[in-house]
Amino acid sequence: MRDAASALRLHEGAVFQETDTAPHDATTLREVVPRKQEARTANGKAVQLNGLSKSFGNRRVLSKLDLAIPAGQLLAIVGRSGCGKSTLLRLIAGLDQPSAGTISIGDARVQSLQSNVRLLFQDARLLPWHRVLGNVGIARANGWRESAMAALADVGLADRANDWPAVLSGGQSQRVALARALVSRPGVLLLDEPFGALDALTRMEMHRLLERIWREHGFTTVLITHDVAEAVALADRVIVIRDGAIALDIPVDLPRPRREAADTSAVALQARILEEV
Repeated sequence: MRDAASALRLHEGAVFQETDTAPHDATTLREVVPRKQEARTANGKAVQLNGLSKSFGNRRVLSKLDLAIPAGQLLAIVGRSGCGKSTLLRLIAGLDQPSAGTISIGDARVQSLQSNVRLLFQDARLLPWHRVLGNVGIARANGWRESAMAALADVGLADRANDWPAVLSGGQSQRVALARALVSRPGVLLLDEPFGALDALTRMEMHRLLERIWREHGFTTVLITHDVAEAVALADRVIVIRDGAIALDIPVDLPRPRREAADTSAVALQARILEEV
């Protein structure tokens, strides 16, 4: 059990320190990202990628990526299967090492798992032998019960603290996983298609929940998704990865809260992104 819990903690870790940078690359279809940020950057940590490449044997997955993610930004990454989206997320998390280039925050270069980054997967990965409260407070830091209860309250599941994971719905399980990711107040939250397995109504509820908590806590967020409508509904900015490189980098300058409705500006932006996927 201890080994399983340790492995879970390893899959959810990483530290970044803040820097003030903005993306620039005249060779791709990048559009200016507004530097104006809402007042939600207190907890967020900025992420900087320089010349990032990753190969598996003779197959190059990512090629010389330059990317700056300002503190507190919600960035969505879209692209076809196999384009390198999840590989990029693993590199930022410190779960894998680049073949070339660097990942850093401020003066700190990411070379291994860090303590201030959390990673949320498509499946909740709850430990069946722990109740909900125990899953959220898996790290067992000082005062973990109080912190875990506060995180469960954030996601609206304080009343399920003593339940076993087996009795939860898919949406409830993802809420618990989100609470577990947020319990330590991370500076960076990485989301690897976390809502892909949920039904449409539950997915919309999770969108609203994520947006509310992100706005309240100010963590930097990187969301991997195949769903362009989801990216436009949630993100400050969307990048498209194609053939291992950034094909499009575009701001989402739409008022919040957003809904996946027939808003003409949102539909036009989705069409622009789909052209490059």
